[in-house]
Amino acid sequence: MPSARDFYEILGLQRNASQEDIQRAYRKLARANHPDVNKDPEAEDRFKDISEAYSVLSDPKTRRRYDAFGPDFRQVPEDVDPETWARAKAGRGRGARGSSGFGGGFGEGIDIDDLLEGLFSGRTGGAGRTGPGWGPIPGADQEAEIELSVEDAYRGGRRTLTVGGRRIEVRIPAGVTDGQRIRLAGQGGRGGDGAPSGDLYLVVRIAPHPRYRVEGRDIHIRLPITPWEGALGATVAVETPGGETKVKVPPGTSSGRRLRLRGRGMPSARAGAGDLFAEIQIMVPPHPTDEEKRLFEQLATVSAFDPRRR
Repeated sequence: MPSARDFYEILGLQRNASQEDIQRAYRKLARANHPDVNKDPEAEDRFKDISEAYSVLSDPKTRRRYDAFGPDFRQVPEDVDPETWARAKAGRGRGARGSSGFGGGFGEGIDIDDLLEGLFSGRTGGAGRTGPGWGPIPGADQEAEIELSVEDAYRGGRRTLTVGGRRIEVRIPAGVTDGQRIRLAGQGGRGGDGAPSGDLYLVVRIAPHPRYRVEGRDIHIRLPITPWEGALGATVAVETPGGETKVKVPPGTSSGRRLRLRGRGMPSARAGAGDLFAEIQIMVPPHPTDEEKRLFEQLATVSAFDPRRR
Protein backbone atom coordinates (compact mmCIF):
# COMPACT_ATOMS: atom_id res chain seq x y z
CA MET A 1 0.00 0.00 0.00
CA PRO A 2 1.55 3.31 -0.95
CA SER A 3 2.18 5.74 1.86
CA ALA A 4 0.02 8.47 0.25
CA ARG A 5 -3.08 6.31 0.47
CA ASP A 6 -5.85 7.67 2.69
CA PHE A 7 -5.44 6.52 6.30
CA TYR A 8 -9.18 5.94 6.70
CA GLU A 9 -9.13 3.74 3.60
CA ILE A 10 -6.20 1.73 5.01
CA LEU A 11 -8.24 0.91 8.13
CA GLY A 12 -11.45 0.40 6.14
CA LEU A 13 -13.24 3.24 7.95
CA GLN A 14 -15.49 6.20 7.16
CA ARG A 15 -14.21 9.64 8.10
CA ASN A 16 -16.77 9.92 10.92
CA ALA A 17 -15.47 6.76 12.63
CA SER A 18 -15.32 6.86 16.43
CA GLN A 19 -12.12 6.27 18.42
CA GLU A 20 -13.52 2.85 19.37
CA ASP A 21 -14.04 2.05 15.67
CA ILE A 22 -10.44 3.04 14.93
CA GLN A 23 -9.05 0.89 17.72
CA ARG A 24 -11.22 -2.08 16.76
CA ALA A 25 -10.22 -1.86 13.09
CA TYR A 26 -6.53 -1.55 13.97
CA ARG A 27 -6.58 -4.61 16.24
CA LYS A 28 -8.28 -6.73 13.59
CA LEU A 29 -6.00 -5.67 10.72
CA ALA A 30 -2.78 -5.67 12.76
CA ARG A 31 -3.46 -9.21 13.96
CA ALA A 32 -4.18 -10.43 10.42
CA ASN A 33 -1.13 -8.75 8.85
CA HIS A 34 1.46 -9.15 11.60
CA PRO A 35 4.72 -10.44 10.01
CA ASP A 36 5.00 -13.14 12.68
CA VAL A 37 1.59 -14.50 11.67
CA ASN A 38 1.11 -13.63 7.99
CA LYS A 39 3.87 -15.00 5.76
CA ASP A 40 2.71 -13.05 2.69
CA PRO A 41 5.76 -11.06 1.46
CA GLU A 42 3.60 -7.91 1.34
CA ALA A 43 2.18 -8.37 4.85
CA GLU A 44 4.98 -6.43 6.53
CA ASP A 45 4.39 -3.37 4.31
CA ARG A 46 0.66 -3.56 4.98
CA PHE A 47 1.35 -3.86 8.70
CA LYS A 48 3.55 -0.74 8.62
CA ASP A 49 0.84 1.24 6.78
CA ILE A 50 -1.80 0.02 9.24
CA SER A 51 0.39 1.06 12.18
CA GLU A 52 1.04 4.49 10.67
CA ALA A 53 -2.66 5.04 9.99
CA TYR A 54 -3.53 4.08 13.55
CA SER A 55 -0.75 6.26 14.95
CA VAL A 56 -2.26 9.30 13.23
CA LEU A 57 -5.98 8.64 13.65
CA SER A 58 -5.84 7.40 17.26
CA ASP A 59 -4.53 10.77 18.47
CA PRO A 60 -7.38 13.35 18.36
CA LYS A 61 -5.07 16.32 17.75
CA THR A 62 -3.12 14.64 14.95
CA ARG A 63 -6.35 13.32 13.46
CA ARG A 64 -7.80 16.87 13.29
CA ARG A 65 -4.72 18.06 11.43
CA TYR A 66 -4.90 15.11 9.05
CA ASP A 67 -8.59 15.79 8.39
CA ALA A 68 -7.77 19.44 7.67
CA PHE A 69 -4.59 19.13 5.61
CA GLY A 70 -4.51 15.55 4.32
CA PRO A 71 -1.07 14.11 3.48
CA ASP A 72 0.56 17.52 4.13
CA PHE A 73 -0.49 17.58 7.80
CA ARG A 74 3.03 16.96 9.12
CA GLN A 75 4.49 19.87 7.16
CA VAL A 76 1.81 22.52 7.62
CA PRO A 77 2.62 24.95 10.47
CA GLU A 78 0.25 25.09 13.43
CA ASP A 79 -1.21 28.54 12.70
CA VAL A 80 -2.18 27.98 9.04
CA ASP A 81 -5.91 28.16 8.30
CA PRO A 82 -7.09 25.01 6.47
CA GLU A 83 -9.22 26.95 3.98
CA THR A 84 -6.34 29.27 3.14
CA TRP A 85 -4.07 26.28 2.69
CA ALA A 86 -6.53 24.53 0.38
CA ARG A 87 -6.98 27.63 -1.80
CA ALA A 88 -3.23 28.16 -1.95
CA LYS A 89 -2.68 24.57 -3.03
CA ALA A 90 -5.45 24.89 -5.62
CA GLY A 91 -3.89 28.06 -7.01
CA ARG A 92 -0.51 26.37 -7.15
CA GLY A 93 -2.02 23.44 -9.03
CA ARG A 94 -3.36 25.84 -11.69
CA GLY A 95 0.10 27.29 -12.11
CA ALA A 96 -1.13 30.68 -10.91
CA ARG A 97 1.49 33.36 -10.55
CA GLY A 98 1.08 37.12 -10.24
CA SER A 99 -2.56 36.95 -9.07
CA SER A 100 -3.28 35.17 -5.85
CA GLY A 101 -6.40 33.37 -7.05
CA PHE A 102 -7.88 33.99 -3.57
CA GLY A 103 -10.74 36.17 -4.84
CA GLY A 104 -9.06 39.34 -3.56
CA GLY A 105 -8.37 37.96 -0.08
CA PHE A 106 -4.66 38.77 -0.44
CA GLY A 107 -4.74 41.34 -3.23
CA GLU A 108 -2.76 41.43 -6.46
CA GLY A 109 0.90 40.62 -6.94
CA ILE A 110 1.19 37.56 -4.62
CA ASP A 111 3.43 34.74 -5.83
CA ILE A 112 1.67 31.56 -4.64
CA ASP A 113 4.79 29.43 -5.02
CA ASP A 114 6.63 31.89 -2.80
CA LEU A 115 3.76 31.86 -0.31
CA LEU A 116 3.80 28.08 -0.03
CA GLU A 117 7.54 27.88 0.14
CA GLY A 118 7.58 30.63 2.75
CA LEU A 119 5.28 28.61 4.98
CA PHE A 120 7.90 25.90 5.16
CA SER A 121 11.16 27.82 5.01
CA GLY A 122 10.22 30.71 7.29
CA ARG A 123 11.57 33.21 4.72
CA THR A 124 9.80 36.36 3.44
CA GLY A 125 7.28 35.62 0.68
CA GLY A 126 6.55 37.64 -2.46
CA ALA A 127 3.98 39.77 -0.64
CA GLY A 128 6.44 40.85 2.03
CA ARG A 129 5.05 38.48 4.68
CA THR A 130 7.23 36.26 6.79
CA GLY A 131 6.01 32.66 6.74
CA PRO A 132 5.73 31.01 10.14
CA GLY A 133 8.17 28.26 11.09
CA TRP A 134 7.38 24.56 11.31
CA GLY A 135 5.47 23.39 14.34
CA PRO A 136 6.84 20.23 16.00
CA ILE A 137 4.20 17.52 16.30
CA PRO A 138 4.67 14.99 19.14
CA GLY A 139 4.32 11.36 18.16
CA ALA A 140 1.02 9.67 18.92
CA ASP A 141 0.70 7.01 21.58
CA GLN A 142 0.12 3.56 20.13
CA GLU A 143 -1.44 0.38 21.45
CA ALA A 144 -0.78 -3.27 20.67
CA GLU A 145 -1.83 -6.57 22.23
CA ILE A 146 0.48 -9.19 23.70
CA GLU A 147 -0.85 -12.68 24.37
CA LEU A 148 0.65 -14.63 27.28
CA SER A 149 0.07 -18.06 28.73
CA VAL A 150 -1.00 -18.21 32.37
CA GLU A 151 2.47 -19.48 33.30
CA ASP A 152 4.26 -16.65 31.44
CA ALA A 153 1.95 -14.06 33.00
CA TYR A 154 2.63 -15.57 36.45
CA ARG A 155 6.43 -15.63 36.09
CA GLY A 156 6.99 -12.53 33.96
CA GLY A 157 10.30 -12.13 32.13
CA ARG A 158 11.63 -10.63 28.93
CA ARG A 159 10.02 -10.96 25.51
CA THR A 160 11.02 -9.72 22.06
CA LEU A 161 8.13 -8.42 19.96
CA THR A 162 7.71 -7.06 16.45
CA VAL A 163 5.57 -3.91 16.53
CA GLY A 164 5.15 -1.71 13.48
CA GLY A 165 8.01 -3.48 11.73
CA ARG A 166 10.34 -2.84 14.69
CA ARG A 167 11.71 -5.43 17.07
CA ILE A 168 11.23 -4.34 20.68
CA GLU A 169 12.38 -6.02 23.88
CA VAL A 170 9.95 -5.67 26.76
CA ARG A 171 10.10 -6.75 30.40
CA ILE A 172 6.87 -8.42 31.50
CA PRO A 173 6.26 -7.86 35.25
CA ALA A 174 5.46 -11.01 37.21
CA GLY A 175 1.73 -11.41 37.83
CA VAL A 176 0.32 -9.30 34.99
CA THR A 177 -3.43 -9.68 34.53
CA ASP A 178 -5.72 -9.75 31.52
CA GLY A 179 -6.32 -6.22 30.21
CA GLN A 180 -3.34 -4.73 32.08
CA ARG A 181 -1.37 -2.17 30.06
CA ILE A 182 2.42 -2.11 29.97
CA ARG A 183 3.87 1.29 29.02
CA LEU A 184 6.97 1.50 26.85
CA ALA A 185 8.06 5.14 26.91
CA GLY A 186 9.14 6.60 23.56
CA GLN A 187 8.30 3.45 21.57
CA GLY A 188 5.11 4.81 19.98
CA GLY A 189 4.59 6.97 16.88
CA ARG A 190 7.52 9.09 15.79
CA GLY A 191 7.37 12.80 16.44
CA GLY A 192 7.72 15.34 13.65
CA ASP A 193 10.30 18.12 13.41
CA GLY A 194 12.30 16.95 16.43
CA ALA A 195 9.31 16.43 18.71
CA PRO A 196 9.43 13.42 21.07
CA SER A 197 7.97 10.07 20.09
CA GLY A 198 4.79 8.83 21.72
CA ASP A 199 4.52 5.85 24.04
CA LEU A 200 3.59 2.29 23.19
CA TYR A 201 1.06 0.54 25.42
CA LEU A 202 0.97 -3.24 25.37
CA VAL A 203 -2.41 -4.65 26.39
CA VAL A 204 -2.02 -8.04 28.04
CA ARG A 205 -4.31 -10.85 26.88
CA ILE A 206 -4.07 -14.11 28.81
CA ALA A 207 -4.69 -17.10 26.55
CA PRO A 208 -7.24 -19.76 27.51
CA HIS A 209 -5.68 -22.60 29.50
CA PRO A 210 -6.80 -26.25 29.81
CA ARG A 211 -6.18 -26.29 33.58
CA TYR A 212 -6.34 -22.74 34.94
CA ARG A 213 -9.01 -20.04 34.79
CA VAL A 214 -7.85 -16.57 35.83
CA GLU A 215 -10.19 -13.93 37.26
CA GLY A 216 -8.32 -10.79 38.17
CA ARG A 217 -5.51 -12.05 40.39
CA ASP A 218 -7.32 -15.20 41.50
CA ILE A 219 -6.68 -18.54 39.81
CA HIS A 220 -9.32 -21.27 39.65
CA ILE A 221 -8.61 -24.96 39.04
CA ARG A 222 -10.54 -28.22 39.25
CA LEU A 223 -9.08 -30.74 41.69
CA PRO A 224 -10.02 -34.38 40.99
CA ILE A 225 -10.04 -36.68 44.04
CA THR A 226 -11.21 -40.23 44.78
CA PRO A 227 -14.43 -41.04 46.66
CA TRP A 228 -12.45 -42.28 49.65
CA GLU A 229 -10.28 -39.14 49.73
CA GLY A 230 -13.44 -37.07 49.83
CA ALA A 231 -15.03 -39.27 52.52
CA LEU A 232 -12.00 -39.79 54.76
CA GLY A 233 -10.02 -36.62 54.02
CA ALA A 234 -6.55 -36.50 52.51
CA THR A 235 -3.59 -34.33 51.66
CA VAL A 236 -3.19 -34.17 47.87
CA ALA A 237 -0.76 -32.53 45.47
CA VAL A 238 -1.95 -29.56 43.39
CA GLU A 239 -0.11 -28.24 40.33
CA THR A 240 -0.10 -24.41 40.22
CA PRO A 241 1.60 -21.92 37.85
CA GLY A 242 4.16 -21.38 40.60
CA GLY A 243 4.87 -25.11 41.04
CA GLU A 244 3.45 -28.02 42.98
CA THR A 245 1.89 -27.45 46.41
CA LYS A 246 -0.16 -29.50 48.88
CA VAL A 247 -3.78 -28.97 49.85
CA LYS A 248 -5.65 -30.60 52.72
CA VAL A 249 -9.02 -32.05 51.78
CA PRO A 250 -11.28 -32.16 54.87
CA PRO A 251 -13.24 -35.38 55.61
CA GLY A 252 -16.73 -35.39 54.14
CA THR A 253 -15.81 -33.27 51.11
CA SER A 254 -18.16 -33.49 48.12
CA SER A 255 -17.83 -32.37 44.49
CA GLY A 256 -18.24 -28.62 44.02
CA ARG A 257 -16.61 -27.61 47.29
CA ARG A 258 -13.97 -24.92 46.84
CA LEU A 259 -10.74 -25.00 48.81
CA ARG A 260 -8.92 -21.69 49.10
CA LEU A 261 -5.14 -21.40 49.03
CA ARG A 262 -4.30 -17.87 50.12
CA GLY A 263 -1.59 -16.04 48.23
CA ARG A 264 -1.16 -18.76 45.58
CA GLY A 265 -2.81 -16.77 42.81
CA MET A 266 -1.17 -14.18 40.56
CA PRO A 267 1.70 -12.44 42.40
CA SER A 268 1.85 -8.67 42.84
CA ALA A 269 4.38 -6.58 44.74
CA ARG A 270 1.93 -3.66 45.04
CA ALA A 271 -1.58 -5.09 45.29
CA GLY A 272 -0.74 -8.34 47.04
CA ALA A 273 -0.97 -11.81 45.54
CA GLY A 274 -4.31 -13.29 44.60
CA ASP A 275 -5.67 -16.60 45.85
CA LEU A 276 -5.95 -20.02 44.24
CA PHE A 277 -9.32 -21.78 44.44
CA ALA A 278 -9.40 -25.54 43.95
CA GLU A 279 -12.87 -26.88 43.13
CA ILE A 280 -13.30 -30.49 44.18
CA GLN A 281 -14.36 -33.02 41.55
CA ILE A 282 -14.88 -36.56 42.87
CA MET A 283 -13.97 -39.19 40.29
CA VAL A 284 -14.86 -42.89 40.36
CA PRO A 285 -12.77 -45.63 38.74
CA PRO A 286 -13.84 -45.82 35.08
CA HIS A 287 -13.09 -49.56 34.96
CA PRO A 288 -13.27 -50.90 38.52
CA THR A 289 -11.58 -54.19 39.32
CA ASP A 290 -13.52 -57.10 40.77
CA GLU A 291 -12.19 -56.27 44.23
CA GLU A 292 -13.18 -52.61 43.86
CA LYS A 293 -16.66 -53.65 42.76
CA ARG A 294 -16.96 -55.96 45.79
CA LEU A 295 -15.94 -53.18 48.17
CA PHE A 296 -18.35 -50.69 46.58
CA GLU A 297 -21.14 -53.26 46.81
CA GLN A 298 -20.29 -53.83 50.47
CA LEU A 299 -20.38 -50.08 51.09
CA ALA A 300 -23.74 -49.83 49.36
CA THR A 301 -25.07 -52.55 51.66
CA VAL A 302 -23.90 -51.08 54.96
CA SER A 303 -24.23 -47.32 54.23
CA ALA A 304 -27.47 -45.46 55.00
CA PHE A 305 -26.30 -42.32 53.19
CA ASP A 306 -28.71 -41.05 50.52
CA PRO A 307 -27.53 -37.82 48.80
CA ARG A 308 -31.04 -37.27 47.35
CA ARG A 309 -32.59 -37.01 50.82
CA ARG A 310 -30.36 -34.38 52.37
